[in-house]
Amino acid sequence: MATDSPTAAALQEELLRRARSRTARPAPADEAVPAGPTPLSHAQRRMWLMDRLGQDAASYSVPFATRLRGPLDLAALATALTSLVRRHEILRTRYGQRDGEPYQEVLPAPEALAPRVVETDEAGAPALLAEEAHRPFDLAAGPVPRALVLRHGPQDHTVMLTFHHIAIDGPSLETVAGELSLLYTAAAEGSAAALPSPPPQYADFARREQAAADRLAQGLGHWAERLDGASPLPLPRPAQPPADAGDRPAGTHTVPLDPQVPAALRALGQEQRATLFTVALAGAFAALHRFTGRDDLVIGVAGTHRQGADMRGLVGLCVNTLPVRVNTAGDPSFTALVARVRDALLDAQQGREVPFDLILERLGATARDADGTPLVRVTADVLGAPTTLQLPGTEGEYVDVSAGEAKFDLSFGLVDGAEPAGLVQYSRTALDEEAAAALGGHYAALLTAVAADPGLRLSRLPGEPPARRGEAGGHPAEALLRAHPEVAEAVVVEPAGGPLLAYAVLREIGGPAPAVLRSHLRAALARELVPAAVTLLDAMPRTAAGTVDVARLPGIPSAPAPEGARAEAVTEGFAALLGHAPGPDDDFFLLGGHSLIAVQLAERLRQALKLPLTGLDIMQARTPRAVTALLDAREAERAAAPSSAPSRPRRAREGTVLVTGGTGGVGAFVLRELAARGRPVLALARPESAHLVAAQGVDVIEGDLTDLDGLRKAVDGADAVIHAACTFTRPEVDVTAMAAMIGAWSRGPFVFVSSVDAYGHPEGEWVAEESAPRGPLSGYGQAKADCEGLLLRAAGAEGRGGASAVRSPLVWGAHQRLRDQLRWGATGLLYQAAREGRPIALPRPGTGGHAWYGAAWVHAAALARAVVSCLDAPVHGVANAISGHLAWRDLATELTALLGSDSEIRDTDEVHPDLNHRWHYRSGRLAPSLAARPGEDWRSVLAAMVGPEED
Repeated sequence: MATDSPTAAALQEELLRRARSRTARPAPADEAVPAGPTPLSHAQRRMWLMDRLGQDAASYSVPFATRLRGPLDLAALATALTSLVRRHEILRTRYGQRDGEPYQEVLPAPEALAPRVVETDEAGAPALLAEEAHRPFDLAAGPVPRALVLRHGPQDHTVMLTFHHIAIDGPSLETVAGELSLLYTAAAEGSAAALPSPPPQYADFARREQAAADRLAQGLGHWAERLDGASPLPLPRPAQPPADAGDRPAGTHTVPLDPQVPAALRALGQEQRATLFTVALAGAFAALHRFTGRDDLVIGVAGTHRQGADMRGLVGLCVNTLPVRVNTAGDPSFTALVARVRDALLDAQQGREVPFDLILERLGATARDADGTPLVRVTADVLGAPTTLQLPGTEGEYVDVSAGEAKFDLSFGLVDGAEPAGLVQYSRTALDEEAAAALGGHYAALLTAVAADPGLRLSRLPGEPPARRGEAGGHPAEALLRAHPEVAEAVVVEPAGGPLLAYAVLREIGGPAPAVLRSHLRAALARELVPAAVTLLDAMPRTAAGTVDVARLPGIPSAPAPEGARAEAVTEGFAALLGHAPGPDDDFFLLGGHSLIAVQLAERLRQALKLPLTGLDIMQARTPRAVTALLDAREAERAAAPSSAPSRPRRAREGTVLVTGGTGGVGAFVLRELAARGRPVLALARPESAHLVAAQGVDVIEGDLTDLDGLRKAVDGADAVIHAACTFTRPEVDVTAMAAMIGAWSRGPFVFVSSVDAYGHPEGEWVAEESAPRGPLSGYGQAKADCEGLLLRAAGAEGRGGASAVRSPLVWGAHQRLRDQLRWGATGLLYQAAREGRPIALPRPGTGGHAWYGAAWVHAAALARAVVSCLDAPVHGVANAISGHLAWRDLATELTALLGSDSEIRDTDEVHPDLNHRWHYRSGRLAPSLAARPGEDWRSVLAAMVGPEED
């Protein structure tokens, strides 16, 4: 229920009044003045980077909820919370950026903090708590904890505090709960709280950590040696990401354990001079070995920088990840494995003072696989009784409010409490659901088995590895080969129309010859089950998902050409536009294709198949087989997506903003910004793409720029318009669409996302906003200028609102469409040369009489803020949206570094047409909205675009 009911509103007003009146009493007289900006600790820096790289904010929210039965003094709770935030500076700290480096700055203590009170019954509580946990924090403003009180009855409440992980960890939560209880008691009684004063402050810890950075060289050397040669663990990914992964990104499988199991495991640990945690960690290593078949394994465990009495009571992020590397080779007993894990854990703890981020920096490219898979993707822990808020006169009960995220791809947990259990939590896009469920059962069964008989060898432990997709894991010949003591890996495949073939990797050089292995199979199997040949390999080729890459196995005949309506349409399209029928693996560019043909082919296929496809998709997929596979995946995605809302000719909510181009990179960021501001949105999308925006919780009306009647109806049904859609290659369509939209525009503001190409080729180096265009203009630039003219001439007449034409340059952001433009658009010349290791020739400064060559750019999030700001404050003309200007050499240098390229960058006196850009654009009109936020510097956004595709 909403909080704007008279009862709730009056209650909150009274709470604020009483909280302000009490605040002065517990506040210390000698409150410290904030000391100014401080560098971030390494752990904070990681959280900050995750935030600016666009990670889901809910991943790092820390919800802390307790059901309280008994009389609750809400004013005392507000006073206690205010005193807590005043006491611990980290709870009122903001995070800024200066010269590309983040910093933290303590804000003044708030006068009063009152919880938000919502009246709801018990059934409505879970949804309200989940919604609160998923609300994002703005780190630039400061992650002051949020307090929500659900009132179920006069003496029945649920209290939830939500923190950002950058300001708190597990031990901090215990400190917060204890101090809040004491402060509440004091506020209710009108006395002073018996708390140690003053507590240690996190900024001091961050300064000490930075000062000690030079003394970590030996520890970094230890980690580099310890992790040398370790590789990321392959996990079986789902064939397709779950359709509801956006709403439920994490999964958990919990299996109850007999109450005697934790006690038996604890006793085993005492016998082996190990803790229960060490034994549970050994169980995770054993389960992982059985699950993957690998011996060399790395699991991350939580360490801490809280050492010594001076850190007691410190609130802040002091957790550190320790990579523990264990080799399970030799089929040891579980008891022997516990000893190995104990030694490895002790070794890891010797380097606990080295921040995990520095370890990753030292490892460099080896910290991730070629496809971006991280070295540490699995963790393990023992989970004790959860922390609850204990307030006098009430009974507290823990309430589980999961943010729904998995911080690692896979985590093992032993629940050590009144109801013991074994569990696995996993990212649903990183681990197959069926395999995860099986692993959860195997882990619990394994813990039960070793509790009863710790002498069991790993090969005899319960559970079997999951069958790998793409591998004939159930074939008898493969099972026999894998069971052979001298064979490390094996696979048997049956190519279409060909004989059965076997492939094996031996454990050591000098093992059995192929003929010997085939004789071994002949002796045990029927003739029809014996492969025609056994081929020995140095290593089994695998895909990024960890499955055997059958296409790279020697002797495998070429895969048959794809079949079906989509495959036929692709082949016909290639033939019609390129002049001859292609083979399934012929390269688009080698057949004479170029960007315009790619756009034409994509449009042809999009219209024929009613599936989303762009010219950039064609240029990236390149072959008919790959294009068909992409279309098959898009069809599966559409089939799995929730149904989009039906088209509607009239608005349903006051203040509705029509957004065109919502499936593109710029439009997607505009939709996010509007959602963050709580604006009702109506998105125009093609029928084949409607599901892409419907999943974001916006209303959808189907149509495109060629459907003029649909455009008019969409504009008529909205109170404001943001027009971000563009064909790029058909200027006449863009101008006609703009004319139709303006004809239907009768109220509210209209914002048009234009381009700096509308300036053409200005004379000077710096270009002022609304400068007159100077030829020659490209067809794209001329269309933008023509659309602007139509819009600005119509603004303010016949009841229309103000008009804004926002001209943008290159747009960068973590979105697939923007990634594609980086790779294949205006900067594609540099990107592709760097990717392929070819020399990169750049115009020398001074060539043609111009001192500088490069490009303007804008972060997509900043552009979205600027565009949305024009709804409330139209510029009544043209404004530029610029984040910065980047020389081609700086861009090329960064791309080669990010791609690990050895491309030579050299100067030339020639200017390639794609690099003939030499202008700087002023952007004063929208400067407040364009001000860079954390993560919006050019290096960070390029890293997000070149790195793993997680949006």
